[in-house]
Amino acid sequence: MEKQRKHLRLLAAVCTGTIVFAALTAVSAHAQQAGLLSRDAFAANEATGKLYLVDTAHDAVTIIAKDGSAKSVKVGSRPDAVAINHRSGMVYVVNPGSRNVTIIDGASDAVVTSVPTAARPYAIAVDEDANKAYVSNTFSNMLTVIDGANNAASNLKTGSADVVMVDRTRHRIYLMGYESDSLSELNPQDGSISKIPAGAMHLWGTASNGGTLYVSHVQDASIAAIDPATRTLHNIPTGRMPCAIALNPDRGEVYVANYADNTVTVIKGDKPIATIRVAEHPQSLTIDAAKNLLYVSSPQQNRVDVIDLHLHRSLRSVAVEGHPYAVGIHPETHVAYPVNLAGAPSTPLKSK
Repeated sequence: MEKQRKHLRLLAAVCTGTIVFAALTAVSAHAQQAGLLSRDAFAANEATGKLYLVDTAHDAVTIIAKDGSAKSVKVGSRPDAVAINHRSGMVYVVNPGSRNVTIIDGASDAVVTSVPTAARPYAIAVDEDANKAYVSNTFSNMLTVIDGANNAASNLKTGSADVVMVDRTRHRIYLMGYESDSLSELNPQDGSISKIPAGAMHLWGTASNGGTLYVSHVQDASIAAIDPATRTLHNIPTGRMPCAIALNPDRGEVYVANYADNTVTVIKGDKPIATIRVAEHPQSLTIDAAKNLLYVSSPQQNRVDVIDLHLHRSLRSVAVEGHPYAVGIHPETHVAYPVNLAGAPSTPLKSK
């Protein structure tokens, strides 16, 4: 039993993006350290027509404008996540290496300030209604809260969290730890925290459409669909070791990347309706709803698969150097930009 538990922890660590960068000696000496790959590696602002991509290897954020031109803005050390407050226009960049968050003015692209966090920050979510940013801290039980009105930071004792989600409908913050069997629901009005069972240990992918929370079970072959109001859940079968989850409200579909069997499961309602084969060990999903495309990143294979969502089949598998672990879509041009673990900053994904 102990051997099995160790094996599951190893598999969960691989799937969640815990990478020993020293194994990637060919890509960058600067990248020879351990870390986590964040699902929040890019953010798009439709109002300004800008796409923001973290550039971990160069301690920067790449900003791609409406005309496709790109600029690099220096931030803190080893940035891994970015989020936008679309009401204020502020851009928040999480820097685990320097243990702070860089705040950028989205209009001028100038750095406003850097805010210290409780520990090594990792994931971020913005509550635009409350004008606050919530930042999780790896291997810490503290959640850092940044007040957008004055950029002051405070810390809440919430328990360890790796994923942060804001539910604007219910006015709640959801926190998830990779090695947990439940979600934490934070009421920001009074600071109270309650637990929502997720149906299994070793969680990874999360997504929410306001009425349902989806959580993938790394050790199983299923995802949980949870009603946060009633705390009830039901499991939906997927491929082996489901990782990332993406929702497509336009089609009413849910997509799940299955790390262990190299597939993507398409779910409609509460049933899988298609299985699409992709490159080995897929770890992230990005939807371009306007173009009816899904981008699937496999960083260990240096591949990005492009899936036609109308036909539910892969159109092509593109080789990308630098271990692409996410893909950002420009809000106006719909050009896809891989976010690379190491090497050169992102360049457009080749169309053929």
